[in-house]
Amino acid sequence: MESVREIRRPSGARHRDMTGRSTVAALALAAGAIAAADLLNPQYSPVSEAVSRYVNGSAGWLVTLALVAIGAASALLAARLGRLPGGGVARRTGRTALAVWAGGVLVAAVFPADPPGHWSRPTLSEMVHGTAAMPAFVALPLAALVLAGPLGARWPAGRTALRALAAASVVTTVALAVCLVDVMDGPSLGVGSAPTLVGLVERLAIAADLAWLALAATAISTGIRNDGNAHA
Repeated sequence: MESVREIRRPSGARHRDMTGRSTVAALALAAGAIAAADLLNPQYSPVSEAVSRYVNGSAGWLVTLALVAIGAASALLAARLGRLPGGGVARRTGRTALAVWAGGVLVAAVFPADPPGHWSRPTLSEMVHGTAAMPAFVALPLAALVLAGPLGARWPAGRTALRALAAASVVTTVALAVCLVDVMDGPSLGVGSAPTLVGLVERLAIAADLAWLALAATAISTGIRNDGNAHA
């Protein structure tokens, strides 16, 4: 019996580790797709144009791919978070916030944004896209904040990084909200030739969010692995 237990335990650990790695790989794919869309569309400015606008340019499918990858990876994280014992209200709140984020991103992928320059005359697709994206951008920083304790307890080595990225997510999301409110009445708050910085600020927010999600995946995998070893 002991020999069977010793054989099975590494197999389960490898499976859980592969799930975590798959989540991180999906997030890396999303980041690469966004970067590729920027490079393939020099007619747009990444400083002043939101990522979702690039769906109307060359290789616009890269934006859809990125959103689907982020939404799927986040949904998987929310599901796996439910396997961690303890955490109480913070864990449940964080899991719900992650689910809101994942759902909003997936809806935004299905309903593409309008081309650049259509802030004041949105189509139905743009309105659905924006309505889904706004609560999603709010939900992710909330998840990062409330899960700082539970995830840090499961992965002490990453506690400081998780908290730092949670703070970065909050700060960049607030800055993005300011830029979005301002740009609704016409681009402003720009610098030099850039009429607005909404694209740059959004990319900073996305970078912070994806980095936090990757660390959260590592923390959850570590927690599940440690629990499995403890009960093996």
